[in-house]
Amino acid sequence: MIDPFAVKDCALIAIATGQRAHNLRELRDRLETTSAGCIYYHFWGGLLRPSFDDPEYQNDFAVWAYHGLNDRFLAERLALIDPTEFANMEGLRRELIEVIEERLDENELVPWSSAHQQFHFMRSQIVVFDSRIRLTKPEQLREYIPRFTVGSIFYHFVDARRRTPNRSDDFTEWLKGFGNSYNKLLEQIGNLDPYFKSLTELRLHLSSILEENIPT
Repeated sequence: MIDPFAVKDCALIAIATGQRAHNLRELRDRLETTSAGCIYYHFWGGLLRPSFDDPEYQNDFAVWAYHGLNDRFLAERLALIDPTEFANMEGLRRELIEVIEERLDENELVPWSSAHQQFHFMRSQIVVFDSRIRLTKPEQLREYIPRFTVGSIFYHFVDARRRTPNRSDDFTEWLKGFGNSYNKLLEQIGNLDPYFKSLTELRLHLSSILEENIPT
């Protein structure tokens, strides 16, 4: 018997750490010791928070490099880092530090931000809500996906990668229970990279994949 799919919603709460960086060397030093939740927030938090951040750069470190340090070259390097490629936050932390150290080695002068453009380290806390919606068949998932809130998409498709043993999304883990008939569907879902798309775009892509692979 396969357990019903419990649809959850969530919000990502930002909590100030009190840590700041005025220049690139300070950013590198703070990254050595800041919490994993802080790195998570600065990579994924932008998906859920309403903001007018530069859409060209996916994470807060890249945005700061461009706007705070006026270093487009570094910003582009940082923007290319895809957190889904790392098994955990520690691997992502090391990659961030390596990119920054490479840039420090290239410059004789350490760039500083202005006083009002310091980098403020925030950590995240996820708050989860039960929608009380329970799905028992894949056909219901196809039907309900277009109605999912962006918080539900984030929780089940992005944050799930921290919770599931296979670093997978909740949809994939649930659909596996229905046997091999959904292998093609699971492959297509697995090919979706959640980092370089908005949550509304992800919802549209998921809806399209489910419609194509689950008959009415």
